[in-house]
Amino acid sequence: MCGRYNVTDSPELRALMEQLGLPGITPRFQHNVPPGGIGEFVVETVEDRHLLSGIWSLLIEPWPEGQGYRPNPKFNTFNARSDRLTRSPLWKKAYPSKRCIIPVSAFHEWQGKQVYNIHPLNEATALAGLWQSWHFGNEQVNSFSVITLPPHPRFSHIHPKSIPMMLRPNEFDLWLDSRFHQVEAFQSLLQPRIPAPLVCEPVCSPMDLELAGDVEVIPPD
Repeated sequence: MCGRYNVTDSPELRALMEQLGLPGITPRFQHNVPPGGIGEFVVETVEDRHLLSGIWSLLIEPWPEGQGYRPNPKFNTFNARSDRLTRSPLWKKAYPSKRCIIPVSAFHEWQGKQVYNIHPLNEATALAGLWQSWHFGNEQVNSFSVITLPPHPRFSHIHPKSIPMMLRPNEFDLWLDSRFHQVEAFQSLLQPRIPAPLVCEPVCSPMDLELAGDVEVIPPD
């Protein structure tokens, strides 16, 4: 799973946004973003690319109290398992044309009580995702999900169940092309992979990111 992430002001994040075709634009800086929180993601329309804001959970609904929106409590849709993208009715509908990239500085995984801050070596992180736009009355609200891959043997000591899908710059254009519906072309991206050296930093907390031990670098495939 991918259950938390952070977005910090850094040259690496600015470089990623430039690679995404949005130089000078950055997501809102925040630590420990949780499922159901507000995040930013990049989409491509016929006209251009955009950085949109949305709720981290694909299925959302109005709060019963009538103010704001929340993840649908009946379904966990902050992560989308890669093996369900072409089988589940929800993901199957979004996958062909509602692909996005969530630019983050790093994502977090927990090993017991120890939290790890994880990112490619000397880079920010381009997480692959899906998104939707919902209409509630006269209001339009966006939402997104992070795609997760099956567990990777070199990452399983950090998290044994899955690893988030991370994209490389040469994969951005096709992934974001909303007019490209031949999702079979992405099959190789949906296999467990570490596309770049992956830095796993044990930190004191997801809020201050102070190192709490030795850093491990997991080699790429």
